[in-house]
Parts: sequence; structure tokens; C-alpha cells
Amino acid sequence: MSFLFPEGTRALVTGASRGIGAATALALAEHGCDVALNYRSSAGKAEQVAERIRALGREALLVQADVADEEQVTAMFKRIRTEWGPVQVAVLNSGVTADGHLAAMSSGKWREVIDTNLTGAFLTAREATKQMYADGGSIVLIASTSGIAGRAGQANYAASKGGVISLAKTLSLEVAPRGIRVNVVAPGFIDTDMVKKVPPARLKEALQAIPLGRTGTPAEVAQATVFMASPAASYITGKVLTVDGGMIPN
Repeated sequence: MSFLFPEGTRALVTGASRGIGAATALALAEHGCDVALNYRSSAGKAEQVAERIRALGREALLVQADVADEEQVTAMFKRIRTEWGPVQVAVLNSGVTADGHLAAMSSGKWREVIDTNLTGAFLTAREATKQMYADGGSIVLIASTSGIAGRAGQANYAASKGGVISLAKTLSLEVAPRGIRVNVVAPGFIDTDMVKKVPPARLKEALQAIPLGRTGTPAEVAQATVFMASPAASYITGKVLTVDGGMIPN
């Protein structure tokens, strides 16, 4: 069997209990990785993903942590290092939405999204980088097309994901001499729980703006993410790959 990664590569996926995170964790396992599955509260769903990974003959480690909490993030990375060794691949996927127009948005809704999506990306990227300093590695941050083009009703989410993109571009410059690559995958409308909350009329309007005429699947985002994380993309860093059916023009 041909893998994209050396067998036993140690990978971490945050927000891995469902959707894009779960699909990415499975795809990494299919390509030779042992996967640490981060989740905040959905232990049962995370265990189901772990069982599927183990069925592929790979190792899975469940690591509970709120990525917005610095102490929990530090403890999570310490546990992975202690039980497995330093992380070699990190897919930073955790994200939340709390939509609403800016004029009516509470500061609580703003902070909730920024804390998880942007501060969480900072904390997890920082700890992943520390573990990769000696031997290199690959970090992929999951952003959104909202962070590139904006989207009405998502000021907090778009700002957080735009920040993730800038964070990744800056970090890629800082750590390239260490052999660490940092890239971004920016999904568009993907068939996840998040998109299922979109009002039908708004989703119909969005589909009309997608040249491929449909939503994407978590598996399609996962395959793009695995490529960007893998040695197959060894000369790519500091880049943003949109997975959006052609919605955002190049």
C-alpha cells in the first residue's frame, strides 16, 4: 500500500470529533499517520472516529482540550509528547460560529468566536511549532472563504478566519528555516453541521455563486488538507488553498 506519509507519522487534528476534522483525521490515518484526536466536549463522537482509525491499523489518541484555554492546550501537547513523541503534523481545525449583523452583535458573541477560532489557532500553532523545532514538520490551519472575501452576517467569523490566514502567512516565514511548513486550507460551503444551519434561501443564493453548483463534502476538504500537510507538498508553504467549487476567483 502506498502512503503519502511515512508510516507512524504523528499527527494532531483539533476539532476532530465531526465534520471536516473527523474526515481529515481518517484521511491522515489512511495515508499512514497515527492520529491524536482533539475534542472539546463530544467524547462519544471522538471515540467513534478513533475506532475507525484503529480499524485501519493505525493508533488513535483522544485528547480533550478547549483550544481557547492556554493551560489546556499546553497540557494536550505535553500529553502527546509524553505518550507518543513530538507532533510532526498538526491540522488546526477547531472553529465555531455565532452569526449576526455587526450593528446588533454583542461583545460576547464577538469574543466567543475570536477566542476559539483565532486565539485557539495561535495557541495550538505555537505549541505545535515548539514540538517541531528540532526535526521540522507541517502545520495546516483551516480557515474559510469568509476570511478571504467576507460574508454578511459573519463579521466575527470572517475576522477570525482572516486573522488565521495572516497568522499562518507570518508563521510560515518565521519557521521555514526550521524545516516547518505552514499552509491554509479555506473551505467554502461544505456539507457540515455549520452549513446545515444556513437558512435555505441563503444557501440557494450561495449555490448560484458556485460554478460547480453544489456544496462540497468534508472528505473533499480532507483530501486537500492531507495533501498540503504531506511530503507531496514539500515545496509549498505560506499558501492558501481554497476548496470552494470555484466560488472565490483567483
